[in-house]
Amino acid sequence: MEEQRTRTIVITGASDGIGAASARQLRARGHDVVVVGRSPAKTEALARELGAPFHVADYARLADVRRLAAELARYERIDVLANNAGGIMGAREVTADGFEKTFQVNHLAPFLLTTLLLPRLIASRATVIQTSSGAANIWGRGFDVADLQNARGYRPERAYGNGKLANILFTRELHRRHHTDGISAVAFHPGVVRSNFASDTTHLMRLLYRAPLKYLMISPERSGRRLTALAEGEPGVAWQPGAVYVKRRPMRVAFRDAGGRVARELWERSEEMLARAG
Repeated sequence: MEEQRTRTIVITGASDGIGAASARQLRARGHDVVVVGRSPAKTEALARELGAPFHVADYARLADVRRLAAELARYERIDVLANNAGGIMGAREVTADGFEKTFQVNHLAPFLLTTLLLPRLIASRATVIQTSSGAANIWGRGFDVADLQNARGYRPERAYGNGKLANILFTRELHRRHHTDGISAVAFHPGVVRSNFASDTTHLMRLLYRAPLKYLMISPERSGRRLTALAEGEPGVAWQPGAVYVKRRPMRVAFRDAGGRVARELWERSEEMLARAG
C-alpha cells in the first residue's frame, strides 16, 4: 500500500465535535494539523493534546476572520482547508459587521477566509472542504439569493438550511472558478452528530442534542472519519471535486441551480457585501 503523504491540514470549528474528532484522527495518522476554534480554552487544550499549533477566531466578527487569514497565510503550505465551523442560531440577530448572524457564521466568514487564503491554497494545490448538512434539502429548498440576510420570514431552521445550501453552492462555484488553478473543492453531510451543536439556539433542534435522543445519533468519531476521508482522499479518485457527499456517496441536492447561475450570484453578492463592510 502506498504510504500516505503528510499534509498540513487546517480545521476550523475544531475545538469540539466533528472537527476535534477529525483533528485527532489526522494527527494520529501523521499529518500536521492546525486547530482553529472559537473557545480559547477548548482550542488550546486540544492543540496541547495533539502537539499542534492553534488559532482562535469568532466567526461572528469578520475582523477575527481577517486576522485568522493573515496568521494562516504564514504557513509554508496549506494542503487542506476544512471549513467546518458553523451553527444554528436563535432569534434573528445582526452582527457588529451588519450581517444576519446565521448567514455570516455559516457562509460569509468561511467564504472570506477561503478567498483571502486563495494565493496560498493555489500554490499548495489544496483541497477545500465545506461541512454542509442535509438541512440544505430540508430547509434550504426556498433559498433566495436576493434575501441572503434572511430578512423575510426569519426562522432559525430556515436560516440554517439556507446557510448549508450556501456551503454547497460555494463549493460548486469555487470548483468552477479555480479547479484549473489546482483547487479541489468538496462538501459533505456529517450526519446528525452527538455534540454541542445547537447549543446557541432557542430552536427545538436544541432538544435533539440532549439525552436521551442524543444517544441515537452517530458519534463525533464516526462523523469525523467522513471529514478525515475527504482530507486524505485523492481528488478525482476518492471523490469528485465540486460535489457534495453523504456516507462517501454523492448526495442529491433538492435545490435546482440550472447552469450554476445562483452559485455565481451568491459569490458575487458575497464579494460585494464584504467590500461594503470593509
